[in-house]
Amino acid sequence: MSRPLHRGASGIRIPDSNYDLWDSQSKDKAEKEGLDRRGSSGLSPSPLRSPFRLLLPENSHSKYGVTENGFSSDPFIIGTPRSRHKLVLLFLKFSLVFIVILALAGSFWWTISISTASRGHIYHGYRRLQEQLVSDLLEIGEISYAPSRLKELEFCSQEFENYVPCFNVSDNLALGFSDGNEFDRQCSHELRQNCLVFSPANYKIPLRWPTGRDIIWVANVKITAQEVLSSGSLTKRMMMLDEEQISFRSASLMFDGVEDYSHQIAEMIGLRNESNFIQAGVRTILDIDCGYGSFGAHLFQSQLLTMCIANYEPSGSQVQLTLERGLPAMVASFTSKQLPYPSLSFDMMHCARCAIDWDRKDGILLIEADRLLRPGGYFVWTSPLTNARDKDSQKRWKFIQDFTENLCWNMLSQQDETVVWKKTSKRKCYSSRKNSSPPPLCGRSYDVESPYYRELQNCIGGTHSGRWISVEERETWPSRDHLNKKELAIYGLQSDEFAEDSESWRAAVRNYWSLLSPLIFSDHPKRPGDEDPPPPYNMLRNVLDMNAHFGGFNSALLQAGKSVWVMNVVPVSAPNYLPLIQDRGYVGVLHDWCEAFPTYPRTYDLVHAAGLLSLESAQQRRCTMLDMFIEIDRLLRPEGWIIIRDTVPLVESARALTTRLKWDARVVEIESDSDQRLLICQKPFFKKQAN
Repeated sequence: MSRPLHRGASGIRIPDSNYDLWDSQSKDKAEKEGLDRRGSSGLSPSPLRSPFRLLLPENSHSKYGVTENGFSSDPFIIGTPRSRHKLVLLFLKFSLVFIVILALAGSFWWTISISTASRGHIYHGYRRLQEQLVSDLLEIGEISYAPSRLKELEFCSQEFENYVPCFNVSDNLALGFSDGNEFDRQCSHELRQNCLVFSPANYKIPLRWPTGRDIIWVANVKITAQEVLSSGSLTKRMMMLDEEQISFRSASLMFDGVEDYSHQIAEMIGLRNESNFIQAGVRTILDIDCGYGSFGAHLFQSQLLTMCIANYEPSGSQVQLTLERGLPAMVASFTSKQLPYPSLSFDMMHCARCAIDWDRKDGILLIEADRLLRPGGYFVWTSPLTNARDKDSQKRWKFIQDFTENLCWNMLSQQDETVVWKKTSKRKCYSSRKNSSPPPLCGRSYDVESPYYRELQNCIGGTHSGRWISVEERETWPSRDHLNKKELAIYGLQSDEFAEDSESWRAAVRNYWSLLSPLIFSDHPKRPGDEDPPPPYNMLRNVLDMNAHFGGFNSALLQAGKSVWVMNVVPVSAPNYLPLIQDRGYVGVLHDWCEAFPTYPRTYDLVHAAGLLSLESAQQRRCTMLDMFIEIDRLLRPEGWIIIRDTVPLVESARALTTRLKWDARVVEIESDSDQRLLICQKPFFKKQAN
């Protein structure tokens, strides 16, 4: 279906002498026109009409020195009145001739001036266009006279090995942020790092799924033995450490085993066990302060998709270890900003001994949890506060109970430290609250479907959404992936349009997967054939789709039997189909690709970008293509893959940058689409020796 074209980076050469040729030709042309004007009509006026032309008498040459009766007269005889009259006429004639000559001279000078000015205007206009072109090309890092002159980027210093931009707690404290806001994402004062993040010493390629879910390499993450063994959330204590590996055992016989814990939650909801979550309408779960992801790892075998969020941690990061295990996670702070997810996105929210004080700020954090939870969804909270005996703790617990009641949450059960609430699926519950209990409902103007790090709102959101559908009324997974006509109509889509998109992505995945082989980078590239073993189904695990659209790439990968999960990113500059993606049973996030993505370095096996370059190039750019590619390199694991699909000029520009990033790259033609190309890249594994 597709064939390799060429490899490496090609330069764009801009001629630097074109304007000289243009200038010479314009000058010759102008001079020739001036000569033609002077020689074509003697003293007749220029085609560029002068205002003096109206003063010229007609046939003036027939009256000069000739009387009305045809006899000759001497104009110099002045003795008689008739002679004086003739003298006056002669003077007037000479005056008219002088005026004509003056007019012609002025007209000629004006013509020369216009020609010169026009030539100068063309010259300077051309120079401005050329300078703007050079400036634009320099801005996106594409100008080069030869691939050898593209300077490779240097590696960052060691301090950036595990660095996450926009989450610098010490800088935030210095800027005056406090009361938990120092953990918030702050990108406005962030300086770009134009360097490549190096892997730590002794870094190893992660083990493939599902082995990599339970065993990770110690050198791949920043964590100390004390952090592994110290007490914390229940999932943190499910770890064993040896010299090189950390092992996670979710089926442990320990008292707080994840299997027993998840079974307990299922029973509290009224289910037989956790495998029945799907039948209860649960597919996506938001796990707040997830430990190291063991809750989500255990539920994954029941086809449940759990997104872990936690604050940025310089060491012992929950998010970093969870991603290293091949589980969905991202850095996010549940403090002062709304999370970049649509309203009504998750079927369940889980918070086990998390560091969230739900009673603080007058319950505004519970309001945000309510916004994210689907109608009929479940909120699971495990905390010592629920069983505390001291008066202060009991007062806090009573506030939470009353506030959740005002949110129209129904407490289903409480066992030990664990409480399960169920959100109402009926809008009329809010109008039937006692004495119009706070918080109020958001007005339509404030009820934003997909906020992007907006300040927390002190009102109940999501009630105006057309997506207000109870989890029990939705199709269960995997049928949920195929939205019906009524659900598609919410997004203004037709069934045939949605089906066509799905089919195109199924064909694309078949094509992509066969190309993910080092064979395409050889000196004699070829597409892997029947004699070549195809890449294994579990070659990739963590996938980032930078421009997810409807989520079709995610769906096609799962239908092809690939053992992946996909972080579906909808750019803030693109049409917002993130609610649709969430409704299909996937996870995703809004993001501005001129800012750093909220995750740690080396967390994705594949980064996919279809149409992203066209989308971003049409915007008022605050960043360059090189800036985006440096961020991709930070996110990508060594030996990870990049697939870029876009128009031919943009793909060629992107290919030129791959040399600077030290990527192996190959442009591949798409036979069914002559206007687009694929750029297949692989990030090499540069090993650094231990000190």
